[in-house]
Amino acid sequence: MNSFIVKCLSIIFILFSIIFVLTIFESETVKAVTYDGEDLALAILSNTSTLVDSSYDEKAPNSQEQSIILSELGTMSPTNGNTFIILSTGKAGTSIVTTDEENPGDERGTYTSNKYGYPRDFACLKIWLLVPKHMHSLYYDFQFFSSEYPEYVGSQYNDKFVVTVNSPSKGVSTFTCDVNNGNFVLDSNYIPGTGFDIFAESGNPDNVDIVNTTPKISAADGGATALTTKGGSLHPVSPQEIITITFEISDTGDNQFDSAVFIDNLVFSGYARTDILATKEASDLNNPPYECNDTVEYEVVLTNVGDIVQSDNSGNEYEDVLSEYVTYVPGSATATGGAISYNSSDGKIIWNGAIPQQESIILNYQVTINEELENGTIISNQGTVYWDSDENGTNDKTELTDDNNVDDNIDSDGDGETDDDDPTEIIVISFSPPNQVIEDFSDDTPGENATQTYFGRTWFETNTENFGNNFEVVDNYHYSTDNGFKTQIRSSGGTQYWDYYLSELDNDINWWEAMFSCENASEDYDLTLTFKNVNGYTIAKLKFQYFHDGEYLPTDWTLRLFFWNPTTSQWVKLSSDNPDGALYKGWYKIRIAKNSTKLNYYLYEGSNTLVDFKEASQLSSSFSNLAKITFTSTIEPINCPLFIWDEHKLGLG
Repeated sequence: MNSFIVKCLSIIFILFSIIFVLTIFESETVKAVTYDGEDLALAILSNTSTLVDSSYDEKAPNSQEQSIILSELGTMSPTNGNTFIILSTGKAGTSIVTTDEENPGDERGTYTSNKYGYPRDFACLKIWLLVPKHMHSLYYDFQFFSSEYPEYVGSQYNDKFVVTVNSPSKGVSTFTCDVNNGNFVLDSNYIPGTGFDIFAESGNPDNVDIVNTTPKISAADGGATALTTKGGSLHPVSPQEIITITFEISDTGDNQFDSAVFIDNLVFSGYARTDILATKEASDLNNPPYECNDTVEYEVVLTNVGDIVQSDNSGNEYEDVLSEYVTYVPGSATATGGAISYNSSDGKIIWNGAIPQQESIILNYQVTINEELENGTIISNQGTVYWDSDENGTNDKTELTDDNNVDDNIDSDGDGETDDDDPTEIIVISFSPPNQVIEDFSDDTPGENATQTYFGRTWFETNTENFGNNFEVVDNYHYSTDNGFKTQIRSSGGTQYWDYYLSELDNDINWWEAMFSCENASEDYDLTLTFKNVNGYTIAKLKFQYFHDGEYLPTDWTLRLFFWNPTTSQWVKLSSDNPDGALYKGWYKIRIAKNSTKLNYYLYEGSNTLVDFKEASQLSSSFSNLAKITFTSTIEPINCPLFIWDEHKLGLG
């Protein structure tokens, strides 16, 4: 080769190199579109009042075409409010991502200057926001689309969407979604109308294709990630600071094959603040009722239902001034965290410590009820929690303890609620033995046994009915109260019991009475009530006996009532005003009263009309220390007569 030819080739090579260099770096001199981007920011912000400032920048030199605000596009719709935005490396929001938006079109898409030059096509929205009170994280919804899918996944043409959050207190956090790690779960078939629902006309998406939006089997030439919410712990922030968030999408490897991102619902969340609830309950360690000298344990639960720790700040976090009617039990105060103590000079419990978010601290302390308090004395007690509501290290708020079992209809803490600030109250019973007690079955459950208490002391109960008997509370038969007590006793059913615990009343029996209702029968029957003392000895006996002297079938058996006279060793009849003293269907009252060494027996029709009175000697065991009444029968009737009992009373002294 002669020198002329070599020179010519050299010149050609130099010229080619210059052209190549100019081509590569030409786009660096292109001016990009820049404006404040406020409309873009407002379109995606959940709370527009947090916006401080914004700016927008894209590579397109002549107009804002790489971003768009929309209310709908294909499968895309707002996730909050009425609008969303799209940022694109090409033309945003086009019906098909090709060079000239035509169908058919070139899959190479839109590039602003050349296919390969720098800087790469990009669109960037930067927003400055003021973090609201109690907010500690940032969220946003996005969906990434790319025509690099599927043929360039895993290659250098790794278009990407990057979110950067700069928090003065938490530092810089970044999230990236790109072609290689985007997890494209949707292809063109599942994203119609988005502009990325493109299909290779050749049927093979692995090449640079002419594309259109006509679906073809195995020809999908675009893809998208799932619509996803990002943020939370990924982008931590602090209340009342100004943060910067940057959304940027860019081409990588070249400026061809457009990608885009849907963005909406930019919102602060992770509402995290200290919020304190406090409950306080009392329990009698000597068993109810509360009496003088009983030991009472208070349990206080301090709960932080917020998401930020309540710190151990200056001053006490809890104080409880004890009532003048109690005395603190030394050494009884305990806490599951922090430090608890009793300040004897001020007569109060104090606690200091931190309460972790979503956790509770439990305080326990005991007091003794003072002696010689009047019956009915109310011991009212309420603690106060001191806590930090704005995370500034100072306890600026208070919360009163609440008794969950009470609503006094008083709004003590001014929050508009009456059931969250009730003091814990106990009523002291200075027990005085009663002169009379009554079991009218009104507070018992029909179908079950009966029980009765006096100021928390159980003095009466019935046993569960045996097979073959009826021995239970009923609601459809009664005298003056809502319920009565039914008995149908057969010999095969065995013995049923009314049990008495008069020692609980610190007293003994003077008289016993009960209302009863009876009816005629269709066959022979008897019912015996035997009164026994605590030693099992009989102290009185009643017998109900039917006689075949009635006039009307089929219930021509009529009832008589007898008591046992130990002097004559005979049953003595108590008579009504009916023939032969019979007790026809209706309500009667039987009363047994102690009269020195004798017993008086009274029979009433209804509750007030005395129809018979008799006096007899007491049995060998005196009428005292009543422990039980047994109900028995010697007969097994087919149709067992029904007795209903009510207004059952005892006189004591």
